[in-house]
Amino acid sequence: MISIFDLAALLLTLSALFGWLNRRFLRMPHTIGLLVMGLLASLSLVGLDLAFPAQHLYADLTQVLGQVDFTDVVMNGMLAFLLFAGAMSLDLRMLRDRAWAVATLALVGTLISTAIVGGAFWLAADLIGRPVPLAWAFVFGSLISPTDPVAVLATLKNVKVPEALEVEMQGEALFNDGIGIVLFTVLVAFAAGSGGEATSASGVAKLLLQEAGGGLVLGVVTGYVAYRAMRAIDDFPVEVLITLALVAGTYALAQKLHFSGPLAVVAAGLLVGDRAPRDAMSERTQGYVSALWTLIDEVLNSVLFLLIGLEVLVLRFELGGLALAACAVPIVLVARLVAVSTPLLMFRWGGNLSPRNVPFLTWAGVRGGISVALALSIPESDAKPAILAATYAVVLFTIIVQGSTLGMVARRTLRAG
Repeated sequence: MISIFDLAALLLTLSALFGWLNRRFLRMPHTIGLLVMGLLASLSLVGLDLAFPAQHLYADLTQVLGQVDFTDVVMNGMLAFLLFAGAMSLDLRMLRDRAWAVATLALVGTLISTAIVGGAFWLAADLIGRPVPLAWAFVFGSLISPTDPVAVLATLKNVKVPEALEVEMQGEALFNDGIGIVLFTVLVAFAAGSGGEATSASGVAKLLLQEAGGGLVLGVVTGYVAYRAMRAIDDFPVEVLITLALVAGTYALAQKLHFSGPLAVVAAGLLVGDRAPRDAMSERTQGYVSALWTLIDEVLNSVLFLLIGLEVLVLRFELGGLALAACAVPIVLVARLVAVSTPLLMFRWGGNLSPRNVPFLTWAGVRGGISVALALSIPESDAKPAILAATYAVVLFTIIVQGSTLGMVARRTLRAG
């Protein structure tokens, strides 16, 4: 068994190597290039193992990657730092101006998408002859419906869109995890037959208030404490350390209190990112803090997208489930289209949340590592292989196909923006 240091060294070395090869030859967007190269490397190893079974290349690397608990690495490691980095760069005043639109997309949109994906996935599985229980179909709907904040933020770096629309998309991606994870928790408990009071209407409301409300309040409190501490001094090493402690401490405390860790660090990041540059950080400190969090964002994104590509070696797909996985891609796209369009029909907003931007918002609904992590955390059941295959198919399609063509869609649909 190799050590944690050896694993980290392997992943960082592969990230650097694949990043260089992508920059030198493929010239794809950095994170998409790493995912593609990781996926190609995985498939190449599978092919080599079939051609030369005596070499055991596939088995050896699978054993190494098997030591990486993807769910734990993403949900209890990378996610907190990536979300904070994204929230720090978001304009809080612009977000406040679009708060109602963001909240509706994050809440109503996620609920609508979960219902449509769950029902359609269940019907498709039945038609194909590989039935999935309805409860587990809705579990798939809940984990695949929220747009992934890490993937969305990484994709938007390569696309030029109106600033207000970008804020809307970033806000939706940063906040819809709260409702998505609560839905996922409730539906998994119901599907596994261990729901009890948690799956009742009052139980769901209580869980939502505790997870989402508690997380937001905690993030505001810890963020304000960090802001006041930074305002009291002018010492960039200490202030940089405060931001690191804020992320790790807030996320860990949220988990202990059963609050939403993602929402807590987003709230803390928004507060510090808005107030600290104005009157708590000198220009020198701002430069160091910005450079640090840009670097953390780039490095962790690189490793995460590489891991998504390499995860093919570890996941167990059934060949019979590939047809259902292929059906999941258009199902999720149609559900995203309805989820984005419904708020417009209900409230008839103008501005950026308008009919002309629906194609772009639909195509920009990128999913990523969080969906894979949630799928891997599902208890063992007959439905899990089908859900894993469908999740992975949707994640690969949205990141590779939608992510790499989003700029073209923006140019064709956002001319008036």
